[in-house]
Amino acid sequence: MRKFNVTGNCVPNMHYMVDISEKVEQIFQMVEGAKYFTINRGRQYGKTTTIGRLKKRLIDEGSYICASISFQYSNDKMFENEGSFCQGLLSRINRSLMMENKEEALLWLDDSVTDFWKLSKFISKRCKEKKIVLIINEVDEAANYNLFVRFLQLLREKFQMRTASRDYTFHSVILVSVRDVKNLDYVSGDTVRSSPWNIASNFDIDMSFSAPEIETILIEYENDHHTGMDISEIANEIRFYTNGYPYLVSRICQFIDTDLDRNWTIDGVQDAIKMILKENSAFFAEMFNIIEENEDFRNLLFDLTFANIYLSYNPHDPVSKTGLMYSYLGKQGYKLAVHNKIFEIRITNYFIVTNLRKWRETNLILTPVSEIVKDGIFNMELCLTRFNSFYSEIYTAKDLKFLERDGKLIFLTYLKPLINGFGFYHFESETRDFGRMDLVVDFLKQQFIIELKLWYGSSKHEDAYDQLANYLKSKNMECGYLITYDFRKKRDPLLHETQWVNWKGKRIFDVILRVGEEE
Repeated sequence: MRKFNVTGNCVPNMHYMVDISEKVEQIFQMVEGAKYFTINRGRQYGKTTTIGRLKKRLIDEGSYICASISFQYSNDKMFENEGSFCQGLLSRINRSLMMENKEEALLWLDDSVTDFWKLSKFISKRCKEKKIVLIINEVDEAANYNLFVRFLQLLREKFQMRTASRDYTFHSVILVSVRDVKNLDYVSGDTVRSSPWNIASNFDIDMSFSAPEIETILIEYENDHHTGMDISEIANEIRFYTNGYPYLVSRICQFIDTDLDRNWTIDGVQDAIKMILKENSAFFAEMFNIIEENEDFRNLLFDLTFANIYLSYNPHDPVSKTGLMYSYLGKQGYKLAVHNKIFEIRITNYFIVTNLRKWRETNLILTPVSEIVKDGIFNMELCLTRFNSFYSEIYTAKDLKFLERDGKLIFLTYLKPLINGFGFYHFESETRDFGRMDLVVDFLKQQFIIELKLWYGSSKHEDAYDQLANYLKSKNMECGYLITYDFRKKRDPLLHETQWVNWKGKRIFDVILRVGEEE
């Protein structure tokens, strides 16, 4: 019986797999065009599975010889000198070809190839009358070695000579890595030089899964198990939270299949997300190691999540390049954003837990869960009323500069212990602007829409009622919550702190958060 797989390569007769044939065909067309390129995406983004499918496509086509090798288990010895590198490369190509084409595989063993000059002549001889495609996976394992960079130089020179009809070389070369080899610097003597991989074509194929592609894996599963799930609904829900990140798609499906009694409903998807948010996997451990070690990246993530700052994509900014390289960030047009809602929740939880730890060190008394949750029902009105009192008691006018940056973090730090284990939240990115953020909180079977805003005057406050009422209408909900941060030094003493408002047929609980005036 097939299973969902989140570790290593997916095998069709063992694992449920998304149909990525359209993506593979797009990559095949790049090979047909004799392109050299790099597939660089984050960890567990389906790179190995994709090149496995591409290799099969190339072999089935009939006119290609595909040598798919990996540097995953390379050791320092292979990169000690030219001879060890050349022999290590040929040995890997030989092993790759042995299963499909033993006769061709044996041609790639030659003990006399002990330097790059001899390797170049050897490649020319082997590729003279054949279309050989070289795929190198786990390039990151070799990228720090100057010998590998020199090998890239050799490939570039042969590519350019081939273009001028003066040499023979690999028909197409594909490097597969997390790091973009085109941005790889290397040391030559006392000089730092740019990567020689400037011959590579851009790889712009979207490797995330669309909702229709996610449907294909659910159809395979449904044909085996007959659960009666609404395939389109579930696919769209998974896509909504994952943005098609392959690991997250498969992990949600895996949890539902093995841990949630095959509950293929919206509730089942959300329960699976709760499990992902709590698991301490190597996948997320790497993310938070990078966040802990890189203060600039950590600040960038805070700006993108809590500070509501829209940052334009800058290809020369090393901080944003780090996030894009690992696929923690994505591009929405010309702007940066956290790649998906699950990443966003885990990243915001990181900041929340850090802030909560500071609160506990100062012995702050938080609202007990038992006051807010009765018989599994979350009382959001009481929660916000208690938060209003907490906020005004703890913070003073001296904290205004801090509050303007961290006001939303403070609210979520207060909220998280109350929903922990039974609910989660996410931001609605399409409603964000500089003064507005919509928050959706799910707690068991309940859902709450909370809009967080800054105070810009009474007229703008009524606009906020309009925005929230319209948003509630789009969600088919009758009740919403509005939190407004008022950072003015002089305020109207008659302005309410909390009240229910009836607005355009919707009920809105309106909370205005203020701290004391300067003395």
